[in-house]
Amino acid sequence: MIDDFLAGDLTEVEAAVRAAAAAEIMPRYRQLAAHEIVEKNGPHDLVTTADRLAEEHLTRSLRRLLPGSVVVGEEAVHADPKVYEELGGEAPVWIVDPVDGTRQFVRGETGFCTLVALAHRGELLASWTYAAALDEMAVAVRGRGATLNGTAIRSGSPAPDAVLRVAMSHPDYTTDAQKRALLGLRTEGIDARPCGSAGLEYLAVARGELDALAFNWEFAWDHAAGLLLVTEAGGAQSTLSGAPFRITGGNALPFTAARDRATAERILAALRTGA
Repeated sequence: MIDDFLAGDLTEVEAAVRAAAAAEIMPRYRQLAAHEIVEKNGPHDLVTTADRLAEEHLTRSLRRLLPGSVVVGEEAVHADPKVYEELGGEAPVWIVDPVDGTRQFVRGETGFCTLVALAHRGELLASWTYAAALDEMAVAVRGRGATLNGTAIRSGSPAPDAVLRVAMSHPDYTTDAQKRALLGLRTEGIDARPCGSAGLEYLAVARGELDALAFNWEFAWDHAAGLLLVTEAGGAQSTLSGAPFRITGGNALPFTAARDRATAERILAALRTGA
Protein backbone atom coordinates (compact mmCIF):
# COMPACT_ATOMS: atom_id res chain seq x y z
CA MET A 1 0.00 0.00 0.00
CA ILE A 2 2.61 2.53 1.04
CA ASP A 3 4.97 1.69 -1.84
CA ASP A 4 2.17 2.16 -4.38
CA PHE A 5 1.28 5.49 -2.80
CA LEU A 6 4.86 6.76 -2.93
CA ALA A 7 5.12 5.69 -6.57
CA GLY A 8 2.00 7.68 -7.42
CA ASP A 9 1.23 11.37 -7.81
CA LEU A 10 2.52 13.01 -4.64
CA THR A 11 1.56 16.45 -5.93
CA GLU A 12 -1.86 15.67 -4.47
CA VAL A 13 -0.32 15.94 -1.02
CA GLU A 14 1.24 19.27 -1.90
CA ALA A 15 -2.16 20.44 -3.12
CA ALA A 16 -3.78 19.32 0.14
CA VAL A 17 -1.22 21.27 2.19
CA ARG A 18 -1.72 24.38 0.08
CA ALA A 19 -5.50 24.03 0.31
CA ALA A 20 -5.48 23.80 4.10
CA ALA A 21 -3.30 26.90 4.35
CA ALA A 22 -5.47 28.81 1.88
CA ALA A 23 -8.69 27.88 3.64
CA GLU A 24 -7.75 28.09 7.31
CA ILE A 25 -4.43 29.87 7.85
CA MET A 26 -3.96 32.74 5.42
CA PRO A 27 -7.47 34.24 5.86
CA ARG A 28 -6.52 34.67 9.56
CA TYR A 29 -3.01 35.94 8.90
CA ARG A 30 -2.78 39.40 10.49
CA GLN A 31 -6.54 39.14 11.12
CA LEU A 32 -6.65 37.15 14.37
CA ALA A 33 -9.07 38.31 17.03
CA ALA A 34 -8.05 38.08 20.69
CA HIS A 35 -10.42 35.18 21.36
CA GLU A 36 -8.77 33.16 18.56
CA ILE A 37 -5.44 32.99 20.47
CA VAL A 38 -5.13 30.66 23.47
CA GLU A 39 -2.24 29.73 25.77
CA LYS A 40 -1.71 25.97 26.05
CA ASN A 41 1.07 25.50 28.57
CA GLY A 42 2.12 29.08 29.16
CA PRO A 43 2.61 32.43 27.43
CA HIS A 44 5.19 31.03 25.01
CA ASP A 45 3.04 28.07 23.94
CA LEU A 46 0.18 29.43 21.88
CA VAL A 47 -2.52 27.89 19.75
CA THR A 48 -4.88 29.73 17.43
CA THR A 49 -8.07 28.96 15.60
CA ALA A 50 -5.95 28.63 12.47
CA ASP A 51 -3.86 25.84 14.07
CA ARG A 52 -6.91 23.79 15.03
CA LEU A 53 -8.90 24.22 11.84
CA ALA A 54 -5.90 23.67 9.55
CA GLU A 55 -5.07 20.42 11.35
CA GLU A 56 -8.67 19.25 11.03
CA HIS A 57 -8.62 20.14 7.33
CA LEU A 58 -5.37 18.23 6.78
CA THR A 59 -6.55 15.24 8.79
CA ARG A 60 -9.54 14.82 6.51
CA SER A 61 -7.68 15.33 3.24
CA LEU A 62 -4.60 13.24 4.06
CA ARG A 63 -6.65 10.27 5.23
CA ARG A 64 -8.61 10.41 1.98
CA LEU A 65 -5.41 10.40 -0.05
CA LEU A 66 -4.04 7.33 1.76
CA PRO A 67 -6.85 5.08 3.06
CA GLY A 68 -5.85 3.22 6.20
CA SER A 69 -3.42 5.90 7.31
CA VAL A 70 -3.57 7.75 10.62
CA VAL A 71 -2.69 11.31 11.59
CA VAL A 72 -0.56 12.42 14.51
CA GLY A 73 -1.08 16.15 14.77
CA GLU A 74 0.16 18.56 17.41
CA GLU A 75 -3.30 19.71 18.40
CA ALA A 76 -4.80 16.21 18.42
CA VAL A 77 -2.03 15.03 20.75
CA HIS A 78 -2.61 18.03 23.00
CA ALA A 79 -6.25 16.95 23.29
CA ASP A 80 -5.40 13.23 23.70
CA PRO A 81 -1.74 12.29 24.39
CA LYS A 82 -2.42 8.65 23.45
CA VAL A 83 -2.63 9.71 19.79
CA TYR A 84 1.18 10.02 19.86
CA GLU A 85 1.46 6.23 20.23
CA GLU A 86 0.34 5.86 16.61
CA LEU A 87 3.92 6.73 15.60
CA GLY A 88 4.93 3.23 16.65
CA GLY A 89 1.99 1.43 15.07
CA GLU A 90 1.65 -0.55 11.86
CA ALA A 91 -0.38 1.98 9.88
CA PRO A 92 1.24 4.70 7.73
CA VAL A 93 1.35 7.91 9.77
CA TRP A 94 0.95 11.51 8.69
CA ILE A 95 2.80 13.77 11.14
CA VAL A 96 1.29 17.25 11.09
CA ASP A 97 2.19 20.63 12.55
CA PRO A 98 -0.47 22.94 11.10
CA VAL A 99 1.28 26.19 12.07
CA ASP A 100 4.91 25.81 13.07
CA GLY A 101 6.01 29.16 14.42
CA THR A 102 2.70 30.12 15.99
CA ARG A 103 4.22 33.06 17.86
CA GLN A 104 5.47 34.52 14.59
CA PHE A 105 2.07 33.91 13.01
CA VAL A 106 0.32 35.67 15.90
CA ARG A 107 2.69 38.64 15.55
CA GLY A 108 1.91 38.89 11.84
CA GLU A 109 5.41 37.93 10.74
CA THR A 110 6.25 35.69 7.78
CA GLY A 111 8.32 33.15 9.74
CA PHE A 112 5.80 30.33 10.07
CA CYS A 113 5.03 27.24 8.04
CA THR A 114 2.93 24.09 7.77
CA LEU A 115 4.76 20.79 8.24
CA VAL A 116 3.60 17.39 7.01
CA ALA A 117 5.62 14.18 6.99
CA LEU A 118 4.70 10.63 6.05
CA ALA A 119 6.25 7.78 8.02
CA HIS A 120 5.80 4.03 8.34
CA ARG A 121 7.13 1.87 11.17
CA GLY A 122 9.29 4.73 12.36
CA GLU A 123 10.87 5.42 8.98
CA LEU A 124 10.44 8.83 7.36
CA LEU A 125 9.32 8.50 3.75
CA ALA A 126 8.28 11.93 2.51
CA SER A 127 7.80 15.47 3.79
CA TRP A 128 6.32 18.82 2.88
CA THR A 129 7.32 22.19 4.36
CA TYR A 130 5.08 25.03 3.23
CA ALA A 131 5.79 28.66 4.12
CA ALA A 132 2.48 30.10 2.96
CA ALA A 133 3.33 33.76 3.57
CA LEU A 134 6.48 33.34 1.45
CA ASP A 135 4.91 30.96 -1.09
CA GLU A 136 7.74 28.45 -0.59
CA MET A 137 7.11 24.71 -0.77
CA ALA A 138 9.93 22.31 0.06
CA VAL A 139 9.40 18.60 -0.65
CA ALA A 140 11.57 15.62 0.21
CA VAL A 141 11.05 11.97 -0.70
CA ARG A 142 13.28 9.28 0.73
CA GLY A 143 15.99 8.38 -1.79
CA ARG A 144 14.83 10.99 -4.32
CA GLY A 145 16.30 14.21 -3.00
CA ALA A 146 14.82 17.52 -1.92
CA THR A 147 13.28 20.40 -3.85
CA LEU A 148 12.17 23.95 -3.17
CA ASN A 149 9.41 25.21 -5.44
CA GLY A 150 10.30 22.38 -7.82
CA THR A 151 14.04 23.07 -7.98
CA ALA A 152 16.53 20.66 -6.43
CA ILE A 153 18.36 21.96 -3.36
CA ARG A 154 21.59 20.80 -1.74
CA SER A 155 22.88 21.72 1.68
CA GLY A 156 26.54 21.83 0.63
CA SER A 157 29.29 22.35 3.21
CA PRO A 158 30.58 25.35 5.15
CA ALA A 159 33.89 26.82 4.08
CA PRO A 160 36.86 25.23 5.86
CA ASP A 161 37.39 26.75 9.32
CA ALA A 162 34.29 28.93 8.89
CA VAL A 163 32.44 30.15 11.96
CA LEU A 164 29.39 27.90 12.07
CA ARG A 165 26.00 29.57 12.03
CA VAL A 166 23.78 27.55 14.37
CA ALA A 167 20.16 27.89 15.48
CA MET A 168 19.44 26.30 18.85
CA SER A 169 16.50 25.71 21.15
CA HIS A 170 14.96 29.03 22.15
CA PRO A 171 15.64 29.97 25.80
CA ASP A 172 11.91 30.50 26.34
CA TYR A 173 11.43 26.76 25.81
CA THR A 174 14.34 25.43 27.87
CA THR A 175 14.80 24.56 31.52
CA ASP A 176 17.93 25.53 33.44
CA ALA A 177 19.33 22.03 32.92
CA GLN A 178 18.69 22.23 29.18
CA LYS A 179 20.33 25.63 28.99
CA ARG A 180 23.45 24.14 30.57
CA ALA A 181 23.46 21.34 27.99
CA LEU A 182 23.55 23.93 25.20
CA LEU A 183 26.32 26.01 26.74
CA GLY A 184 28.85 24.03 24.75
CA LEU A 185 27.76 25.99 21.68
CA ARG A 186 29.03 29.20 23.27
CA THR A 187 32.52 28.59 22.01
CA GLU A 188 34.98 29.89 19.46
CA GLY A 189 34.05 28.92 15.93
CA ILE A 190 30.29 28.73 16.56
CA ASP A 191 27.83 31.59 16.28
CA ALA A 192 24.67 30.30 17.98
CA ARG A 193 21.32 32.06 18.15
CA PRO A 194 17.82 31.12 19.34
CA CYS A 195 15.70 29.38 16.71
CA GLY A 196 12.49 30.61 15.18
CA SER A 197 10.14 28.23 13.39
CA ALA A 198 11.86 24.84 13.53
CA GLY A 199 10.55 23.93 10.08
CA LEU A 200 12.02 27.05 8.48
CA GLU A 201 15.31 26.57 10.29
CA TYR A 202 15.55 23.05 8.83
CA LEU A 203 14.82 24.51 5.40
CA ALA A 204 17.62 27.04 5.89
CA VAL A 205 20.06 24.18 6.59
CA ALA A 206 18.79 22.20 3.59
CA ARG A 207 19.39 25.14 1.25
CA GLY A 208 22.79 25.99 2.77
CA GLU A 209 21.82 29.27 4.43
CA LEU A 210 22.38 27.95 7.97
CA ASP A 211 25.07 25.49 9.01
CA ALA A 212 23.40 23.50 11.76
CA LEU A 213 20.63 23.15 14.33
CA ALA A 214 20.76 21.98 17.95
CA PHE A 215 17.52 21.06 19.66
CA ASN A 216 16.69 19.46 22.97
CA TRP A 217 13.06 18.55 22.49
CA GLU A 218 11.78 15.72 20.33
CA PHE A 219 8.12 16.23 19.39
CA ALA A 220 7.85 14.53 16.01
CA TRP A 221 5.70 17.24 14.42
CA ASP A 222 8.49 19.79 14.86
CA HIS A 223 11.27 17.63 13.44
CA ALA A 224 10.03 14.87 11.12
CA ALA A 225 9.58 16.96 7.97
CA GLY A 226 12.79 18.92 8.46
CA LEU A 227 14.99 15.96 9.27
CA LEU A 228 14.06 14.23 6.03
CA LEU A 229 14.45 17.48 4.10
CA VAL A 230 17.98 18.03 5.43
CA THR A 231 18.98 14.41 4.88
CA GLU A 232 17.71 14.35 1.30
CA ALA A 233 19.48 17.64 0.60
CA GLY A 234 22.76 15.96 1.54
CA GLY A 235 22.95 16.88 5.21
CA ALA A 236 23.39 14.78 8.32
CA GLN A 237 21.70 14.36 11.68
CA SER A 238 22.57 12.70 14.98
CA THR A 239 21.62 12.61 18.64
CA LEU A 240 24.11 13.18 21.44
CA SER A 241 24.80 9.44 21.66
CA GLY A 242 25.77 9.30 17.98
CA ALA A 243 22.61 7.40 17.02
CA PRO A 244 20.16 8.80 14.46
CA PHE A 245 17.13 10.68 15.75
CA ARG A 246 14.06 8.44 16.18
CA ILE A 247 10.67 10.02 15.57
CA THR A 248 9.14 7.57 18.06
CA GLY A 249 11.15 9.19 20.88
CA GLY A 250 13.60 8.11 23.53
CA ASN A 251 16.49 10.03 21.97
CA ALA A 252 19.68 11.12 23.72
CA LEU A 253 19.31 14.91 23.70
CA PRO A 254 20.35 17.42 22.48
CA PHE A 255 20.54 16.42 18.82
CA THR A 256 21.75 18.15 15.70
CA ALA A 257 20.96 18.43 12.00
CA ALA A 258 23.69 19.94 9.85
CA ARG A 259 24.77 20.67 6.29
CA ASP A 260 27.19 17.74 6.26
CA ARG A 261 28.56 14.98 8.50
CA ALA A 262 31.70 16.89 9.49
CA THR A 263 29.62 19.85 10.66
CA ALA A 264 27.32 17.55 12.62
CA GLU A 265 30.34 16.05 14.37
CA ARG A 266 31.65 19.52 15.28
CA ILE A 267 28.30 20.43 16.81
CA LEU A 268 28.05 17.14 18.73
CA ALA A 269 31.55 17.63 20.12
CA ALA A 270 30.58 21.09 21.35
CA LEU A 271 27.33 19.87 22.86
CA ARG A 272 29.11 17.11 24.75
CA THR A 273 31.22 19.67 26.55
CA GLY A 274 28.09 21.28 27.95
CA ALA A 275 26.07 18.14 28.67
